Parts: sequence; C-alpha cells; structure tokens
Amino acid sequence: MKKRILIGAGVLVGLLLLSVVLLIMFRSRVLTYTINRVITKVENKYPVDFTIESADFVNLRTVAIKGIALVPHQGDTLFTTDNVHASVSLRSIFKGRIVFYRLEVANGYLTAIKHGDQDNFSFLMKRDQEEPVDTTSKGSRNYGKLLNNLIETAFDNTPDQVDFKNLNVSYKSDNRTIDVRMPSLVIEDGNINTELTIRIDTLVNNMRVRGTIDPRDYNIAASLYAADSKGIQIPYVEKKFGGNVTFDTLHVSLKDKNYRNERLTVRGSAMLNNLVVNHTKLADEDILIKESAVNYVVTLGPNYYAVDSLTEVRVNKAVANVYAVYQDASSKIIDLKVKTKAVPANDFFESLPVGLFENLEGIRATGTLQYKMNFHVDMAQVDSVKFDSDLDASKDFKIVQYGNTNLEKINGTFTHTVYEYGKPVRTFTVGPANNFFVRIGEVSPYLRNAILTAEDAGFYRHNGFHEEAIRQAIVVNLKEGAFVRGGSTLSMQLVKNVFLTRKKNLARKVEEAIIVWLIENLDLVSKNRMFEVYLNIIEWGPDVYGAKDASRFYFGKQPSELNLAEAIFLTSIIPSPKRFRSSFDNYGNLRSYKAGYFRLISGIMVRRGLISQEEYENLYPNVRLYGRARDLIVTAPDAENQEEEEEQLELETIDMLGF
Repeated sequence: MKKRILIGAGVLVGLLLLSVVLLIMFRSRVLTYTINRVITKVENKYPVDFTIESADFVNLRTVAIKGIALVPHQGDTLFTTDNVHASVSLRSIFKGRIVFYRLEVANGYLTAIKHGDQDNFSFLMKRDQEEPVDTTSKGSRNYGKLLNNLIETAFDNTPDQVDFKNLNVSYKSDNRTIDVRMPSLVIEDGNINTELTIRIDTLVNNMRVRGTIDPRDYNIAASLYAADSKGIQIPYVEKKFGGNVTFDTLHVSLKDKNYRNERLTVRGSAMLNNLVVNHTKLADEDILIKESAVNYVVTLGPNYYAVDSLTEVRVNKAVANVYAVYQDASSKIIDLKVKTKAVPANDFFESLPVGLFENLEGIRATGTLQYKMNFHVDMAQVDSVKFDSDLDASKDFKIVQYGNTNLEKINGTFTHTVYEYGKPVRTFTVGPANNFFVRIGEVSPYLRNAILTAEDAGFYRHNGFHEEAIRQAIVVNLKEGAFVRGGSTLSMQLVKNVFLTRKKNLARKVEEAIIVWLIENLDLVSKNRMFEVYLNIIEWGPDVYGAKDASRFYFGKQPSELNLAEAIFLTSIIPSPKRFRSSFDNYGNLRSYKAGYFRLISGIMVRRGLISQEEYENLYPNVRLYGRARDLIVTAPDAENQEEEEEQLELETIDMLGF
C-alpha cells in the first residue's frame, strides 16, 4: 500500500514538472499570440497604429512589455510608455490566452492635441461606427450623448489593478494647455490612490485623491484634498469672470447613469468644504461657505438640460430642493423652482455664508422659516414671465438677539452714513438734533403723494415687495439683455440707504430683501416712520439730503410750503439726483422733456383723488429756482428778461401740453 502511494505521488510530481516544462516551453508562443490579438483588436476597433516593441517573461508569472505606442491615423501620438510589468494568470496560459490581472506602468504619457477642427482623441468617443455628434448644429446638439460616450470610454478602459509610476496626462490646443503630473497612481481592488499636480495655463493645483471605482456599474466615489495651504482653485473663473473660487476638499460621486431615448440621466452627490468665492459683483469681501453639498439628478439631451426635483442642495444647515430646466429647441424656455423644508430660524441665519451678509451675522431667533420660488420664461414670449417668491415664517418666529446690526435702530435717533462707490462721503444724524430733520407731517402732502405715486404707490398696502413690479423688471431686463430696472419698493430703497453700501452686487440685493422682509413681516418699524426716515435721508442733489435740505436748496422754502409743481420736480430727480442740472436750461427753466413726466404723475394723482381736477388743470410744468441751486444752474446773462417772457407765455404753454 505504501509503495502504491509513493508511486502515485511520483506520477503527480512528474505531471507537475511536465506541466511546468510545457508552460515554460509554450508560454512565449501564447504571449506572442495574445499580444498580436490585442494589437489586432485595438486596430480593428479604432483608426490607429498600435505598436509594442517587445514582450517577454521575466519570471514565471511576470511579463515585461516595452515600447508601447498608440498613434491615430493622420494624427499625433496619443499614448506612449517606456515599459509595463504585467502579472499573468497561470490558468490563462494553459487556456492559450494570457490574461493580465495587474499592471505596473512606468513613464506613461497621454497627450491629447487639438488644432482647429483636427484632434487625436475624439475617435475614442465614437461607438458602433456612428457619425460624430455635431455640436455646431442647433437641431442635433446632444451633450448627453457626448457625456455618455465619455463616461463609458473612461470606465471601459479602466484596469482592475494598475500601478502607474510617473504618469503624465496633457491637453494642448491653440489657446489652452493642461498638464497633469502623477508621480504615482494606484488602482487596486476598486480603490484609487494618487497625488497629482494639475497645471492649467498658468494656474497650478496640488492635490491628493482617494476613492473607489466599480467600472462594471459605472460607479465612482472620489475625494480631492488640497495638498498645500493655497487650496484648490477652480480654473478659468478669473479669466472669464474676473473672480476666484477655491476650496479645501471635494467629495464627488457618480452612482448611476442611464442613457435612453437620446437622453442621459446621471445620479450622484458632491460635497465641498471651505468654499471661498471672491467676486466684486457678488460681495465686497471673500464669501466663505464652510460646507455645501448636493445630491443631484441631472438629465442632458438634444437641446435639453434638466436638474430633477429630487436634487437636494445643502448650504451649511439649510437644505433646499431644486428643479431647473433649460430647453433650446424652437425657443429658449427656462424653468426654475426652489423649495425648502421648514428650517429652524437659527439654522437659517447660521447657514448664511460668512462675509456675504454682514448686517445679518450673529442674529438669533426662534421659530422656523420656509422658502419657495417659482420662475418660468419663454424667451419667445418674454412678457409672459412668471415669478413667485415667498419666505414664510412660523407663528412663533421672533428675533431674540440682533447681531452686527440692530434693525430697529431707525425707530429712534441714529447716525446715517452716505456711501458712494462703496466709500463713506458724509455722516449726519437722523433725528430732532439735526436742524435739517423734518417730521412727516411737516412735509407737503404734494411731495409725499408725488413720491408715493412715482416710487411705490402700494407702499402702505404691501409687505415690502411688489411682485408685479419685480416681474415687470425681469421682463425689461430680459428684453434689454442687461440690468436696467430693479423693481425696488420704497421699503427696499430705505433699507439700501440705511443699512447697506451703495455697491451694486448680488449679495447686497439678497441682504436687502432679507432685511426688508424682517422689518415688514415682524412690524419692527411702522410705515409712517419708514417713510419719515426715507424723506430725511434721500439724496436730492450735490451734498443735499432730505426734504428740508432739498426745499431750501432749490426753492428757498420749508418742505411744508412746496407746491404741486415743485413736488413733482423733486420727485422726478430721485432716481438720478446728481444729474439735477440736466433738468434745466441755462435760464433755469425745466427742459421740455420734463413736461411728459409732469403730465404722467399729475394724471395718476388726480385719478386717485390725491389732487383736485382744478389743481391738475392749472399745473404748469415748470418751477422757479430761488435757492442755492439757482446759482449753479442759471448761467445765461439775460435770465431776468427770460423770466418775464415766461409769464406771458404760461397760458399758451399749458394749452399746448393739454393740461
């Protein structure tokens, strides 16, 4: 029995030795066959020349491959590498087809080049001999298809296990250069680990990347960490928009993709830590968002771009669902909806980005807040714009502590600073201690009613916002292609002047809206007091602020003594007080174009019962300058004679204007 066991063991050992001998004898042939098969497969699939200088076994399970190059037909070399060491499955050798399960690549160079319409890489994104997507033709533009091909190409060509040493990836075009240097890139068992330096033109970012990947299911999750104190700066923002955006850490994932009916839908998430945004049109200082995140569902198709309502955006502690669609087929159609859940008031204020809303920093409140917004526009029918915006508070919402600014300060005497171009130019007291302060009851009803008629007829009825005025402003701005109308209420003008600098940026407009909402909805200041403060701080000319100062400057009288024509004139220059001189000729007469404004405002006032029919009919569209303004405006040497002629022509002028 023992002898049989020994014989059996000897036969087994012999077979193993024979297998090893056969493996060694024929493995080179199998390797050559495999290499040739790979070359043929690549060259049949793509219009390229794929070359491998040599491939040899260096030990039982390792192959050294040298001189790999991928050169597109009629194009520059796309990829080269000095050498690759590949681990081989022994079982695959016996099957006659070698399978590499781990690659160690040294000195790899992937170089994408584009000159004009010619490049050496776009062939990789063409599938099944399809024609390339024509992104210049409006009727066939489909970035979803392009992105789907890009995702599948990247994932399908990702090896299961690879260790790159000195991997270099670059893109060069007529106006752009991108270089990526990776001293090491390891993909093993679905884990990604690398350090890299990315140079885009003159911008350099150093970062570390850790993550996981599952090429079969098109899943990837990666974290990018800044490798130095500069953070990671987003490219092109400074060049294209004149600003800067940096962050410390980015976590991003692609969880699912689905391409159907020419539309690509991708799902995933992203999170940014310590996002810093700097742009003068957003805010004066750096904007810091400590933590922001998004769970996204995005669809791209022919002339179609959508953010699904399942998309959730979080800024610090505040969370909102966002729905956005942009269609560009027969006409441009834009839809945007934003809705938040009920957010604890303290979480809302704490979530406001640092540096964006200085007056609101430090506010403490009870209760909850909830916001919703709905916007729709068809650019072929701009007048049909739809816009609704609501910030709702719970019944127990209340400010219990102010932060940097006490919003109720305007209920009493306070110090007001006037800003121009973001810089303080004058400071004065708003209250009885100032000789130029005037109570609302001491201002001519003509001036009060003219201002309300022209600036905000619904002031005593609305809660700080006039949605139809905002909608009309959006219509005008869309038609003009620029910001030419703001739709501001008197409340918004007051808040802008009292609490904010005069710089026009997005942060100021949003902060203005929040402060107006708080003052109006919490009844922090009465309407009469708001109007009174407004009448005492509004600019009316060169270093002229308030109704009392303006009445003296232009007419040498008290604000209670102003007549209808004087009131309408003062109202007319509120939008552009520094251009007050342009309203007059050298004789001190109002220019003819002012007559239309007089007719408009007085017509509305008489229809609303603010003036009588007789006052309307007797209104003459001119004023007599008696104050300091006369010395600045009247420059004609024969101005006194002109005044006598005006008196004679007064009745005739009124008849011509149809008053």
